Amino acid sequence: FQMDTTQESYLDLFPLDAIVYLTPDSENVLEDIDPSKVYVLGGLVDESIHKKLTLQRAQEQSLQTARLPIREYMVKTVNTKNYHSETLAINQVFDVLSTYYETRSWPAALKAGVSSGKGYVLPDAVKE
Repeated sequence: FQMDTTQESYLDLFPLDAIVYLTPDSENVLEDIDPSKVYVLGGLVDESIHKKLTLQRAQEQSLQTARLPIREYMVKTVNTKNYHSETLAINQVFDVLSTYYETRSWPAALKAGVSSGKGYVLPDAVKE
């Protein structure tokens, strides 16, 4: 993948209706990647997780939102900390999206990007 960096805001570079802000708090599930859309990953970099902050920012900017289909394809695993999070690092989201783009398989993509430490696994990985 070729990437360019700029100091300019995505709001100044692309039409609002072309931007999809990825946030784990969205009610909209990302079902497919649309090549005509621009996906915002890691719109906020923060050391702590602030619930719905990214969703709020996207709504303030009148942007479409979506979340990765973690709940649709993965199951919560039993873990000692009872920890389950759909919040991923930028590189994990990128791994999910790039794997999905190559394979067109959400299970393969989520396996590539969602570490077991997040408390989610593919159903076939659950040990009975």
